[in-house]
Amino acid sequence: MTLSEVLLWQEIKGKQLGVQFSRQIPIDEYIVDFYCKNLQLAVEIDGESHTWEGQYEKDLIRQERLESLGVTFIRFDDLDVKKNINWVVNSLLEKVQELSK
Repeated sequence: MTLSEVLLWQEIKGKQLGVQFSRQIPIDEYIVDFYCKNLQLAVEIDGESHTWEGQYEKDLIRQERLESLGVTFIRFDDLDVKKNINWVVNSLLEKVQELSK
């Protein structure tokens, strides 16, 4: 796990947001950083590797495939997790509440 993944995991493990998240979950032929099965919510942290040439297109194809299976995505930048974890957690909580309705 990257530092950002560790930091976010500390904030969401153990149903801290009211739902259970799991780490590094395989869905179809892909692995998502965090996943809430009950809400079909994938959480991705985009680090430096996501800025490499061609990676945006690969991420888009991957996300579209998983969305076609009913998965909802929320993405955060690696630096936001490291520098503004409260904003990240609040944004994730809002998405959880939205999907819980």
